[in-house]
Amino acid sequence: MFGSKKTDTPRPINDSGRSQISETFSLEGTLRTSGAIDIAGLVKGAVYTNDLIIKETGSIIGPVETDKIEIYGHLEGKIVARSIVIGSSAVVKGDILFSESLKTEEGADINGYLKKTESTSLEAAQDEFKLDTIETKEKEKEKSKKGRPKIVASN
Repeated sequence: MFGSKKTDTPRPINDSGRSQISETFSLEGTLRTSGAIDIAGLVKGAVYTNDLIIKETGSIIGPVETDKIEIYGHLEGKIVARSIVIGSSAVVKGDILFSESLKTEEGADINGYLKKTESTSLEAAQDEFKLDTIETKEKEKEKSKKGRPKIVASN
């Protein structure tokens, strides 16, 4: 009567919905998914997905690689994506690399370098976007200015 029609065939995975990380959820480690995900909680680690929305209460500390991302919360780390939307309530601390489009709303707080790139993977984009060379050149300029004292007055 009950359970007599068991089959050995696996059920197909329904990947039509979005996954959710709620406000009370905290994850430490790498997050990988082939679908879409909404983050309202905290993720400490790398995030790899196709479609990502960081809600106003959401926070990611780590690099993000995705096709499409919308940021309304906090993100601290490098972003590589095809399409990026940064909302007015967003705080982004890190370099942003995009291959198709970047939209920022008035009020967004962004601290990092922006670059349009051909690469859509984090590893390939890091080779193309050499942040270390930019920072070392700026530090060398500061050192050269500090090396010799400026002569203000002479007799």
